[in-house]
Amino acid sequence: MNESKNDQIIVDREVACTLRDGTKLYANIYRPSDEGEYPVLLTRLPYDKNLPNFSHRYIDPIRMAMSGYVVIIQDVRGRFASEGEFKPYVQELEDGYDTVEWAAALPFANGKVGMFGLSYYAFTQLFALLEQPPSLKALFPAMTGYIFGEGFKQNGVFNLASLQTWVLDSVAADYLKRKQSSQQYANTIQEITNDLDNIDEWHAFKPANEWPPMTKHPQLMDFFKKHLYQEFPQEAREKASFKGDPSELGVPAYHLAGWYDNFLGDTIRNFEALKGSNSNQKLIIGPWGHGMLNSELGERSFGLHSAGTSIEGKDDITGLHIKWFDYWLKEDQKTLPDNEDPVKIFTMGENKWRTEKTWPLEQTVYTPYYLHESGSLSEVKPGIEVHDSYVHDPSNPVPTHGGGVLFYNGRGAGPYDQREIEKRDDVLTFTSKALEAPVEITGWIKMKLWAAYDAEDTDFVVKLIDVLPDGTAYNLTDGVIRAKYRDGNNEEDHSMDGIVPLDVDMWATSNVFLAGHSIRIEISSSSYPRFDVNPGTGETIIDSTEMVESNQQIYHDQHHPSHVVLPIIPR
Repeated sequence: MNESKNDQIIVDREVACTLRDGTKLYANIYRPSDEGEYPVLLTRLPYDKNLPNFSHRYIDPIRMAMSGYVVIIQDVRGRFASEGEFKPYVQELEDGYDTVEWAAALPFANGKVGMFGLSYYAFTQLFALLEQPPSLKALFPAMTGYIFGEGFKQNGVFNLASLQTWVLDSVAADYLKRKQSSQQYANTIQEITNDLDNIDEWHAFKPANEWPPMTKHPQLMDFFKKHLYQEFPQEAREKASFKGDPSELGVPAYHLAGWYDNFLGDTIRNFEALKGSNSNQKLIIGPWGHGMLNSELGERSFGLHSAGTSIEGKDDITGLHIKWFDYWLKEDQKTLPDNEDPVKIFTMGENKWRTEKTWPLEQTVYTPYYLHESGSLSEVKPGIEVHDSYVHDPSNPVPTHGGGVLFYNGRGAGPYDQREIEKRDDVLTFTSKALEAPVEITGWIKMKLWAAYDAEDTDFVVKLIDVLPDGTAYNLTDGVIRAKYRDGNNEEDHSMDGIVPLDVDMWATSNVFLAGHSIRIEISSSSYPRFDVNPGTGETIIDSTEMVESNQQIYHDQHHPSHVVLPIIPR
């Protein structure tokens, strides 16, 4: 790659952008020293533009500036140097529009703006997009929520530890600093530090709306509760100017996802939603966790060239950005060949990158694998079989062990050996015979589960697992469903003695089960603290501490053929 065109850059610090309501937001600007007008690459974040862990976390703004861009890194409203009150999501609609148009009009800008960023600073791209600023020409949203999503919820179940971690670790300090005296804040920062040091223990506290790391800071408690009760994302959905089909938005976007990211499903859905009939969307998925783009994750290594710093040994994340924005903002047709496939995925198991023309893959053969009473898993439909059962005790939930989690300091994300978890009496496993030849599974994974339970409500958690010849069992992907929300957001009545069908969205993966390996489905009713454990009363642990056990029954017979639909790719 020959990207560098400017040997020297200028850094302008704390540059003010005045919004329509008079609020000033402050940014650092990295730009070429040569006179001229350049396209702008903008990112807007709530985590402090002056901290290299965020301003340079996975993208090199200096390299982008040297490649002929004005790179702007801005503190969003109510965060660090910027004025105002921090109201997540909803503020990023008008603020995003205003900032894009301000950036486009800077004296060294040529009027074209692209946006980039990961997690919340990918949200800021999507919410700006919904307001359709005319100068916004391209996006690169990485590992973020769905454009019309539910914030921290998944199939009616709350990603509780993610919210607690985000507010305490990423929001609390600056939020409270702005509201307290220096003496009061000195005590506050010590309390926050102590609570982060003990966050694993604090995750067990119930009810969540009385979580001590929040209640000791009344000025933060209202902010926390608005997330618990989904007020912030709901307000943003209602206020957004655009409420149509996302594919009508038309702005090119390159979506970056990780197989073990907590926003995997949402990031892929953004790609699908914005693509429609447009050919200007791209997708890359690596074996990564949230903001963790290294070659090792959890208990596995995927090879040096799986890392975001050495994709196939010939590219990196910053390089992907430069080529993408060169194409759309500089109209450099050479950076993206016309015949380049829009989808690039890393297939685990064989640990190789490859490209595809579509997602889901055109050649997919959707194949049901059925559960059987012997604990087996096969393509054979069940006949007359006895159901399996276990007792779900919400006071002793199945602990989270790996997966697409967002825990403090990134701990616990990725693939982990599940054998200790599977020794529990409240975990069922269904395993195929050892494979005689490799089997590739790439795409969306869906579970059709027939179940009964005797509590007012319950959850079911399903994992897809790659079992090695020595018995090691690595999780690939998973899903959760709250029974009363089995048909969407509308609550369903529960018949105390009825068998109900449940469609579990297990998100997606790409993995080759090698010869000698086995395919396993694991079923339980909790993964705590990732998901708020279902207390069985019809209430939630957000508001209640009362809990009851539930007798769970998993059916797999000719009338209730529980099965997972695997997207098998012919080889």
